[in-house]
Amino acid sequence: MAVTAASTLPATSTRPALRVDGVTVYYGSHCALADVTLELPGGFTAALIGPNGAGKSTLLHVLAGIVTPTSGVVSRPSSVSYMPHHRGVSTWMPLTVSEVVNMGCYRRRGLLGRLGATDRRAAREAADRMEIGDLMGRQFGELSTGQRQRVLMAQVLIQDAGLLLLDEPITGLDIVSQARILEVVDEERERGVLVVMSTHHLDEANHCDHVLLLAGRLLAQGPPREILKAELLRSSYAGRTMEMHEWAEECAAAHTLSNSETGRPIHLTHDHHAHPDPG
Repeated sequence: MAVTAASTLPATSTRPALRVDGVTVYYGSHCALADVTLELPGGFTAALIGPNGAGKSTLLHVLAGIVTPTSGVVSRPSSVSYMPHHRGVSTWMPLTVSEVVNMGCYRRRGLLGRLGATDRRAAREAADRMEIGDLMGRQFGELSTGQRQRVLMAQVLIQDAGLLLLDEPITGLDIVSQARILEVVDEERERGVLVVMSTHHLDEANHCDHVLLLAGRLLAQGPPREILKAELLRSSYAGRTMEMHEWAEECAAAHTLSNSETGRPIHLTHDHHAHPDPG
């Protein structure tokens, strides 16, 4: 069954914080993303879901200004902060946690700019929010994955952006780090920030206000209760394989599928939980 993007966008009485109109991205002859159109307001969270290669990372890169779309237009807040997937972050450089966090000040200070009292205070506050204050003197490369991710989250918080882009922010992390990051995401939402995050976890997507289902294009969008359904997910994950009990556990965590739906044969993949999303 063909699935089209939902026509109903999030209700907002103000100008959308983010508008994407007909965005298409080609890498050579390969179309990574086709004709994506969406609008999202501030004070809102949106999850990007779909299989590996669906275009999640490509869309995040377009929103961040890292990738210029082949066609289409993006209107975004003047300040944007992007946190890449932790597997793509180098840990070999001899940097302390404090130095990594302070990199969040580079946008307004420049690489050679001297940090002022305001910057140092912002760094301390971000570190406290991410519960890494006691790690500031440690080497970044010596930390656990969850600790490093919380350091990177502190780095993006310093930038005080209107649009926060997160690439799989909790995948592969310990429970404590997952909880702290999601709590901070909620705090940023309450401050009026638009948070867009890619994820492979249905419970994380269910936690958001809005879900965008990708498969090289925008298949559907809307509230989690409307998008996290077996029929729609099949359309994006067609041809993938996954054990049914794993799928049932995910659906139960997300509170989205009925017992009768979880009893149907659904073809998905779970190996994306162990590998970064190339798309």
